Amino acid sequence: MADLTSLKYTSEHEWLLIDGDTATVGITDYAADKLGDVVYVDLPAVGSDLEAGKVVGEIESTKSVGELFAPVLGTVLEINEAVVDSPDLVNASPFDDGWLIKITLAGDLPDFLDRDAYVALTAE
Repeated sequence: MADLTSLKYTSEHEWLLIDGDTATVGITDYAADKLGDVVYVDLPAVGSDLEAGKVVGEIESTKSVGELFAPVLGTVLEINEAVVDSPDLVNASPFDDGWLIKITLAGDLPDFLDRDAYVALTAE
């Protein structure tokens, strides 16, 4: 399992693992739990330019449809085909096998939440 304290978090319930100029992005266990059983994941195409804060995909569950927001400015480097084929990975392993996209970063990073701040946000 990923070291949750090394991840960055957004108020839209996404996590990021920053490694050099690449960010791996997924949704948090809290978001996966609130969505319920994920049945469909729509991700942006490889090579798509992303603008931070804009909707880039959606995650459908038996309960609702959630939007996936681009947490950073950049270009889609890779999508997790395993999640497209088996959306339940988002529920089973949100921080590992259930990652969604990898982004080549462009520009400055916004301020993200650390794990403690994210836990406090979800406790409200």
